[in-house]
Amino acid sequence: MPTSTTTTPTDTLTWLRAVDHPALLAPSTHAALLAWAETDASVAASVLVAQIDPELADTAAMTQAYDLPLAASVNCVLVAGRREGDERVAAALVRATTRADVNTTVKRLLDVRKASFLPMDRATAESGMEYGGITPIGLPAGYRLLLDSRVVADDPDAGGRVIIGSGLRRSKVALPGTLLGRAPGVEVVEGLALA
Repeated sequence: MPTSTTTTPTDTLTWLRAVDHPALLAPSTHAALLAWAETDASVAASVLVAQIDPELADTAAMTQAYDLPLAASVNCVLVAGRREGDERVAAALVRATTRADVNTTVKRLLDVRKASFLPMDRATAESGMEYGGITPIGLPAGYRLLLDSRVVADDPDAGGRVIIGSGLRRSKVALPGTLLGRAPGVEVVEGLALA
């Protein structure tokens, strides 16, 4: 398979086709990406990965160090709640310029009395991903994937792509927000994020 290299004009990272670089992705992320590419021909060319310094994996540090627009970054938080003894877990994805409305919208969508963030050790153990790199691509099948509708809408400050985790701290994934909205299992939700 050919490997293409793209440097976007808005940042200082070298972006590569993610399907060709499994070493830059968590194993579950790479497997999910390959499966998705089999059902959507645009995935192989449109989902890119770039290596970063793992010490700069947190959104604020990464955007500053690599001259990335903050609006392009999409944060993924894992949230859980219980209803009648049944635990319900979701990944909430929102632009970094907003925050997930866990106490109202996520709680309502999960149909639980209380929703709280998964502890770091549990989030990493269950996802098989590194903290600071958790991504919706390759999460356990039982997790709901909730994506704020503003991520799908093109943000003029974001440069046409959104940046998400790769499952690892040492890299990031970029793809069009509209494509992320079509990822397997993703539910696009109005009002998931608070400004």
